[in-house]
Amino acid sequence: MTDSSTTPEGLLAGIKEARLVAIVRGTDGGAAAKAALAAMEEGFRFVEIALTTPGALQAIREVRAAAPAGCYVGGGTVLTVQDVDKVAEAGGQFMVTPALAASIAESARQGIPVLAGALTPSEAYEAMNRGATAVKLFPASIGGPGYLKALRDPFPEIPFIPVGGVGLNEAAGYWETGAIAVGLGGPLFGNGGSGGDLAPVRERARAFVDLAAAFGRRTAAAGTR
Repeated sequence: MTDSSTTPEGLLAGIKEARLVAIVRGTDGGAAAKAALAAMEEGFRFVEIALTTPGALQAIREVRAAAPAGCYVGGGTVLTVQDVDKVAEAGGQFMVTPALAASIAESARQGIPVLAGALTPSEAYEAMNRGATAVKLFPASIGGPGYLKALRDPFPEIPFIPVGGVGLNEAAGYWETGAIAVGLGGPLFGNGGSGGDLAPVRERARAFVDLAAAFGRRTAAAGTR
């Protein structure tokens, strides 16, 4: 990987700037690729395609080939060493796990950024020990922003990305509590990854991008971040 944006440090910086990561999970790889590209065309820079989607690896290839400049596609639900190899071969630029899986250390070994799934303090700490680039706090809806604050008190340096039940009404609460970004699946894509209408996906994508931009302007003006 020669693109500095796809090093762990570069990807982390980009995600912090964008504040958004999209998660496509559906029943059809071709539809998932179209949904991912639609989100990118509306301003999303980081999109993962879950390996539980039939044809996910081909979808990753298609998105990598057609992604707008400055956009990155990763593999989600990456669990094994073999999964890491397959996603990397397909052109995936980062990995995402739902738990403390073998894929975390393998991704780190290969120099591939990995957003590692964790929920408890022990899991978050262990994820970083294994080489995670950031911790995907999942499922975030269990505790909301209050739980994120409690986690960040002892671990202020861990980059957290809440995922699970995060919609337009919840995103800012997580950012205000110190999340570097939020991960958006169903609240963004609906059934778009399974062949549903992409017009609502595009509309929601624009709304999330606008929300993130407004939050960035507000915090910059306040000098808080």
